[in-house]
Order: sequence, then C-alpha cells, then structure tokens
Amino acid sequence: MARERIVSTAQVNPEEDKSQLSLRPKLLSEYIGQNELCDKLKVALDAARGRGEAVEHILFYGPPGLGKTTLAHIISNEMNSKLVATAGPALQKTGDLMGILTNLNEGDILFIDEIHRLSATIEEFIYPAMEDYKVDFVVDKGAFAKVINVPLKRFTLIGATTRAGLLSAPLRDRFGLYYHIDFYTPEELCEIVVRSAKILKTDIDDAAAFTIAGRSRGTPRIANRLLRRVRDYADVKGDGDITLDLAERALEAEGIDKLGLDAFDRKLLSIIIKYYKGGPVGIEALAATLNEEVDTLVDMVEPYLLKIGFIQRTQRGRMASSSAIQHLGIAVANDDPQQKMF
Repeated sequence: MARERIVSTAQVNPEEDKSQLSLRPKLLSEYIGQNELCDKLKVALDAARGRGEAVEHILFYGPPGLGKTTLAHIISNEMNSKLVATAGPALQKTGDLMGILTNLNEGDILFIDEIHRLSATIEEFIYPAMEDYKVDFVVDKGAFAKVINVPLKRFTLIGATTRAGLLSAPLRDRFGLYYHIDFYTPEELCEIVVRSAKILKTDIDDAAAFTIAGRSRGTPRIANRLLRRVRDYADVKGDGDITLDLAERALEAEGIDKLGLDAFDRKLLSIIIKYYKGGPVGIEALAATLNEEVDTLVDMVEPYLLKIGFIQRTQRGRMASSSAIQHLGIAVANDDPQQKMF
C-alpha cells in the first residue's frame, strides 16, 4: 500500500478540512476528468517508476479548485513517496527552504502551492536544487563569508499556480513537465458529486447530482462544497436523501442560480451594466466600486465569467456581454456610439 506522510509548513486552508481531504481520490485510476492530462502523467510516472528514479519536476497551472493539490497527493501515492507541502508566501528565508530540502529523502516530493509568489531570493536559491540537486548556502558575512555546498537527494518539486504568467522564465523552464488544468464538464462534475455523496454516505438521485454539477462553475471544489450544503439542507428540511426538489431549494437558499453565479457575481455584472453602461471599465475602477482587491476579481471571479462569455476583456477594460444582460434581465442604455455593443 502506498505510504503518504504529509508535512505542512503552511497554515491549513479552511477549504481543505478533514472532510475535504477525505473526498480526494488517492490514485490516478480514481481521478475523474482531465483525461488527457492523466494519460500523460501516467506515462511519466510509469517511466520513472520503471527506471527507479524520481519523477521530473512538475508544474500545474489553472484556476483555483480544479485539483492541483489533489494531483500532488496522487503522485505521492503513485510513487510511494513522502509529500512535504508548503506555499510560496510561507518561504521567506533561505534557511526555511534549506531545512526542508535537506530533510527530503530519495524520491520525496516537495509541493509548493502559489509558487508564483516565491520571493526572488528564494527563487534563485531553488534553481541549483532543481537542476543539480545541491544548494549553495552562505554563512557569515563580509570577510568571513564562505559558501557551503550541500548535496541533496533526488527529489521532485511540484509547483501549483493560478497565475502562470507571473512565473519567471528561468523558473518555468526548469520544470520538465507542465500541465494546464481546465474547467470540468457538467458530466464530469456529476460523477464527482455522485462519488463524493457515496463517501459522505448520502443518497442522491441523478437529477439532483446533475443540478449540483451544473451550478458548480466547472470546479470540483465548489461541487463538493455545494454538495455538503445541500446535504445539510436535506438533513434539516427532509429525510436526508437528496432529491431534485431539495437540491434546487437548497441552492436557491444559498443564492446560487442555474448557471452557478452567486450574489457577488451578479453584483459585479450589475455594476458593469448599470453604473458603466455595459462597459468598458478598468479593473481597478471596478475593484474600487466593489470595495474588493483586484487580485480577488482576476483570480476568483473573472475566470468563470470569461469562460461562459459573460465578460469580455478589451484594451479599454471589461465589458458585459449581451448574454450576461439577458441572464440578469437588466436594461442598459448606452448612447455613446463608440461603446454600443448591440
């Protein structure tokens, strides 16, 4: 049986509680979706296992909640190795990373979430570790300074990022394997919901599972979160079994509409349509109007709205599409001929 000992140097994400961890698939054969990625990854893992080597360094990039951390756990299980997990912002000093790297054994995996947020000093420090499996550690200062060359055992670095464009080219090029994780189809999410319901020992009918999947924004993490909220509703308002009617009422109570938009999504679109006459509007102005951070809008809100075509990015700013206006049922008056969309 594969052993998996997880060592974390970062704070636990509230989304990744014990319930969430229990829903994670353990092996590639249990993983649902991302079929092309899984096929390529299986080849790489089988080849490394056959040669008795550590798998090459891997970079996963894509929107949050699509399974980057889950895949790191799966690789650890498949390679029968220890997983050490940390995050880019948690690594502030070279000594922190030095301690982690020197404690890695042959074939162990170092998983760095939000790797695009590594400081320049840490990034430079990690280059020789990735390429030559050694680090140069400077001790003392001034005339007494000296460099100690510390050899490392061959390990695998798995990086995860939601913003691959912020990675420097030297760091990105040192990954032998890099995969983009895309949004899931409703059918794939339906399979995930049914599987998670079995793990949670909750009966759910197919129509209810598909309804939850269709409102999960193409994201497994959201699908599992909505499933737990619907399960709570079914336990309180019903007999515990999740039916279509109960699922729809629970999701309506949560403010999730048929396309998976929540109250904040609708607020953002409404502001573009009402305040800015459909756009264009700069992302900074939009963030200021919503009293939110720009990164929150770019990383968490926009990806799905862009995917379903409700927002368009232009050189002049963000614009709401005609389908977004129709979905919200808001009339927009736009007298500027340069901004007419319809």
